[in-house]
Amino acid sequence: MAKRLRARRLDGIDHNPWVEFVKLTSEEADVVNLGQGFPDFSPPEFAVEAFQHAVSGDFMLNQYTKAFVIIIEPFFDCYEPMTLMAGGRPVFVSLKPSSTQKGEPNSSSNWQLDPTELASKFTSRTKALILNTPNNPLGKVFSREELELVASLCQQHDVVCITDEVYQWLVFDGFQHISIASLPGMWERTLTIGSAGKTFSVTGWKVGWVLGPDSLMKHLRTVHQNSIYHCATQGQAAVAQSFEREQLHFGQPSSYFVQLPQYIQRCRDHMIQSLQSVGLRPVIPQGSYFLITDISDFKNKMPDLPGAADEPYDRRFVKWMIKNKGLAAIPVSIFFSVPHRKIFDHYIRFCFVKDESTLRAMDQKLQKWKAELTP
Repeated sequence: MAKRLRARRLDGIDHNPWVEFVKLTSEEADVVNLGQGFPDFSPPEFAVEAFQHAVSGDFMLNQYTKAFVIIIEPFFDCYEPMTLMAGGRPVFVSLKPSSTQKGEPNSSSNWQLDPTELASKFTSRTKALILNTPNNPLGKVFSREELELVASLCQQHDVVCITDEVYQWLVFDGFQHISIASLPGMWERTLTIGSAGKTFSVTGWKVGWVLGPDSLMKHLRTVHQNSIYHCATQGQAAVAQSFEREQLHFGQPSSYFVQLPQYIQRCRDHMIQSLQSVGLRPVIPQGSYFLITDISDFKNKMPDLPGAADEPYDRRFVKWMIKNKGLAAIPVSIFFSVPHRKIFDHYIRFCFVKDESTLRAMDQKLQKWKAELTP
């Protein structure tokens, strides 16, 4: 018998939905890409200048310089394969939408954890919990009360919290981002992840950071040193200079951390109104790059879209929308564990961090769609 060459932990994670939907988008003519989470406008000039200075300045910057893990879903889809690759076992707990009054706007804040269900996921074998706030794809900003619940359970069961806070500066409508590491007793058991790509609108730089106590960071540094090793030093230098600039402007109208969420909130509101015009029902996000929208009405009216019998409806809907309406989105079911995908297959995700020209192109596609719906 031939030896099995592939490790068993790779089973089920070899399919990449991003490749599938990006490829489909590129194959169709004149598609407005609202699926991928990247800004299509320029980053701030000070960040670009910092990068140019880092590249052309100091030439030395060109040289070397099976535990259980609870994952709150919906989750950015890389969390599960990363856990499996590390030899862990993912344990999922879902945010669930609460009912709203008729006519009341649906908000990401209505998606809540069940405290009893969450507590039941902790066992003696639980080693870590992955938290994402503001959440991708939902746009939910976890409240202090929700974070205190998570914190108390982590402390009670001696669990490390890995918190993805890459959208921390993109919070809207007066909501406040709270880092769980700032809560009593949590600094020593929390790793907080940040991203220059999301902070300064430079997603191609691929520079990020992790904050935490040395008792945890020393192990992270060991793994990083022996896998990724490091990223481009010039990018790191440019990010550092950008933060130094922001320190001088922090809290003032000239601060990018003030200007960017104001601009992005206007983009969000623009997209919400446009999507509503064709009968889509957006869930209003409190933060991040993204919103999800309920497609239940379409699922009821056109349930038999092309696709495999076991393929979640949202995947079939997005493919249909790309080909027939020229609009690209991402199916929300990919952000859930396999057993839960059919439960949440009536939502799709849009990215609203786009230039005005892209939003206008979206408007044209949606208005054409609206005209086709009008008897």
